[in-house]
Amino acid sequence: MSTQPEHAVKEWISGFGVNVPRGATAPDPASLQAAAAGLAPPLVVKAYGPGLLHKSDAGAVRLGLDSPRAAAEAAAEMLARGIVPDGFLVEEQADSGVEVIVGAVRDPAFGPVLLAGLGGVWTEVLRDTALRLCPITEADARSMLDELRGRALLDGFRGGPPVDRDALVKVLLAVGGPGGVVESLDNRLTEFELNPVICGPSGAVAVDARLLTTEEPPAPSQKTRDTDFERLFAPRGVAVVGASTKRPGFGNMFLNFYKAAGFTGRLVAVHPTAPDIDGVPCVPSLSGADVDYALVAVPAARCADVVREAAGIPFVQVMSGGFREMGEPTLEEDLLAAAQTAGVRLLGPNCMGVYSPAGGQTFLGGAQGRPGRIAVVSQSGGLAGEVIKVGERRGLAFSKVATVGNSADVTPAELLRFLAADDDTAVIGLYLEDPRDGRGLYEALTTLRKPVVALVGGRSGQGRKAAASHTGGMISDTRVWSALAEQTGITLVTSQDDLIGALDLLDLHAQRPAPDNPGVLVIGPSGGASVLAADVFDTAGLDLSPLPAPATAALRDLGLGAGSSLANPLEIPVGPQGNPELIQRAVTAILAAHPYPDVIAHVNVQSFFTFGDSADPLLAYTRSVGALQQELAATRITLVIRNAECAPPGVEDAVRELARASGVPVYRNMEAASVAVTAGKRSAHGTA
Repeated sequence: MSTQPEHAVKEWISGFGVNVPRGATAPDPASLQAAAAGLAPPLVVKAYGPGLLHKSDAGAVRLGLDSPRAAAEAAAEMLARGIVPDGFLVEEQADSGVEVIVGAVRDPAFGPVLLAGLGGVWTEVLRDTALRLCPITEADARSMLDELRGRALLDGFRGGPPVDRDALVKVLLAVGGPGGVVESLDNRLTEFELNPVICGPSGAVAVDARLLTTEEPPAPSQKTRDTDFERLFAPRGVAVVGASTKRPGFGNMFLNFYKAAGFTGRLVAVHPTAPDIDGVPCVPSLSGADVDYALVAVPAARCADVVREAAGIPFVQVMSGGFREMGEPTLEEDLLAAAQTAGVRLLGPNCMGVYSPAGGQTFLGGAQGRPGRIAVVSQSGGLAGEVIKVGERRGLAFSKVATVGNSADVTPAELLRFLAADDDTAVIGLYLEDPRDGRGLYEALTTLRKPVVALVGGRSGQGRKAAASHTGGMISDTRVWSALAEQTGITLVTSQDDLIGALDLLDLHAQRPAPDNPGVLVIGPSGGASVLAADVFDTAGLDLSPLPAPATAALRDLGLGAGSSLANPLEIPVGPQGNPELIQRAVTAILAAHPYPDVIAHVNVQSFFTFGDSADPLLAYTRSVGALQQELAATRITLVIRNAECAPPGVEDAVRELARASGVPVYRNMEAASVAVTAGKRSAHGTA
C-alpha cells in the first residue's frame, strides 16, 4: 500500500480542475515562516508523514492562524507533543461553508465506487452519503446530491445562501467521471478521499485530500466471452454422472427428473460396467458420450477428473458442493483448470442445473410447466426451484432458468448478456450472493433493455471491515447494490415472494405503453383497507394524486359519493350484492379526466363468503376487472384479493386464472402489490 502526502495529492488533483487552497511546504518549523510569507491569513498548518492519515485525531492540524510566525509556532508545538512528521503544509484557510465528502474506493466485486455526502465531522456522525459506480454521468452526480437527507443545507438553510451546486458537481465528475481521478488511477486505486470539500455560493474547495494506491494492481476481472448458451437450455443429449445401481443418489434422482419431464433427446447415465440404470442406457465415461450437457453428481474430490473426460461436450454442470463455499478453494481451482483443459464451459459447482420447458431441461420432479417469457439466473438452486414451482402455481411461465452456484466459470453477467438477446425472454429475475464478476454484471445491466428484478442475499451483514479512510469504511454491500440499481434501473426486492410478484407484473405489463409518472389510482370497498392502502403506496413512493373535478362529477353521475367526498383511494361498493360492472364504469370515467398509469383494484374476499354463499359474484367481479384491462391497453391494472384464505378451496386459483388470462396480475395484499407496481414503473422508465 502506498500513501501520498497531502500536498502532492492536491497538486495532482488540481490538474483535473479541482480547486485547492494556496499553500507551501517546509521540512521544519524554522523554515515554515518563510514558506508562508506569500500566503494570506488566516492560515492552516498540517503535519504530514507516515502514521498521520487522520491528522485531526493526532493533533496534527491547527486552524485560524493569523500570521506566518503563528504558523511556525504551531508547527513547533506539534513537535513538542511528540508528533514526528516528514514535513509541514501551510495553506490559506478556506472560507466557511457546507462541508462535503467526495471519495472513491475499489469494491472487490464491482470495481471503483464514488461516494458523496455531508463531510467533515458530520461524515461519521450522520453517515449521510450516496454512492454510484464509476464512471458517473452529470445526471448521476446531481441525483447523488438529491439523495442526501441533508440536501437542504446545500440549498440554503434558514436564510443561508445556497451553495454553488454546479461547482460541486464539477468536483464529483473530476473524481468519478470519464477521464477523472478514478479512471487515471486504473487498477492501482485503493482509496481516494476529499474531506472536506468546502462549498459556498461561489465555488467548492477541497481542503483535505488522501490517496492510497496499491503497488500491485488486483487481478483483472473475468474476461468477457461470447458463448452461445442455446444448447445449455436446449441440449440434444444429456449425460448424468453419479447414478448408482446399488445406492441410488442424486444422479438417479436427476435421471428420473428427465424421464418424468419427457426429455426427447439422448439421455444416458455414466457407469463403468452397468448396461443401464433405471431403464436409462449407460456409457462407460463422458468421453464419446455424444451429448451437449453433462450433469455431474459425484463427491467434490472426484469432480475434476470427471470433467477432464468431457472434451467435446459444450456444457458441464457440477451439482456437487464442497468447494470454495466450504473452505476448499483449491478443489474449485482444480475443477476450473480441468474444464479449461477439456474446453468445456462449467456451470457451478454447487448448483442444481437448468430449467427450460421449451428445451426439455429440468432439475425438478414432475411434469414441466408451459414455456413462457420469464428467465431467472440464481446462485441458489433451492431458491430457483421455489421460484419456479411457486411461480407456476400462480400462473407464471418460464423461458430459461439457470442456477450457477459458485460461478467458477459461467457467471451471472455472461448469462445476462445472452438473455439480453434471447427472443424467448422478456423479463429477467436474479438471485445473487457473490456475483464474482460484479463489474461485468453492472456493464451488462447498463445496456440491457429488458426489465430485471434482483433479490440479493447477504446485504444485511456488518459491511466491510473499516478501511483507513472514512470513504472505505462507509461503503457496504447493501449500498453498492442500491447504487447499481439507481444507475441501471433494475428493481431490488427483499424477499422471494416479492421477486415472484414483480416478475408476474412485469411479464404481464412491461410492454404496455403506460404514461411515465408515479401516479396510481386505488379503488375498492370502503373501510380501513383504503386508508392502509394509501399508507402502503405512499411509503413505496407512489403518488395517489387527487381525483380532478371532471372525474368526481362523472362519478357522482354514477351514483357514487352521495353525501361524502370522492378521493383517491376511491371507495365503491364491492361485494356479493354489488354491481360487478361498476368498477369498469368508475375507472373509465376517471381515466377520461386523468391518465393514471396504474390502477389497483382491491376486494375483500372474506365479505363475499360471509354475506354470500357462492363464488359467482367474486368471479364476476374478476371478469369485470379483466374486461377493464382488455379495454385499456395503455393502463396497468392490478388486482389485490385481500383475505383470500377465507374463500373455499379452488376459488383463489380460479380468480388468478381468470385475471391472468386477461393480463391482470393478482396479489394477496397491498404490500406485495406496491412492490410489483413500483417494479413496473421502474421498468417503464428504464426501458423507454
